[in-house]
Amino acid sequence: MNWLILVLSGLFEAVWATALGRITGFSRPWPIVAFLAGMTLSMAGLAYGMRTIPVGTAYAVWVGIGASATLFYAIAAGEERFSLVKVLLVLGILACVMGLKVVGEPAGT
Repeated sequence: MNWLILVLSGLFEAVWATALGRITGFSRPWPIVAFLAGMTLSMAGLAYGMRTIPVGTAYAVWVGIGASATLFYAIAAGEERFSLVKVLLVLGILACVMGLKVVGEPAGT
């Protein structure tokens, strides 16, 4: 369950990062609300995951998922140019995140 919450909190990191890019000098209320909600849920999920997942592993997973989701959203929304090399490199980050799950915990947890 902690891993699922950690993954979800990584996705909420993408929410607040994307909203932060749309705040425009703190003049637009909805991006501010999305930023604050995303940040709160993201940090709460990270803290929850760190109860049983080592800090370094949890943080690496959280950042990797958040950064990857932010990039994929930006590409899908047309805010960032598609690059096969960029996508392959980010998929490498996600492969490493999955590897942390595989090697990071004893069998059966």
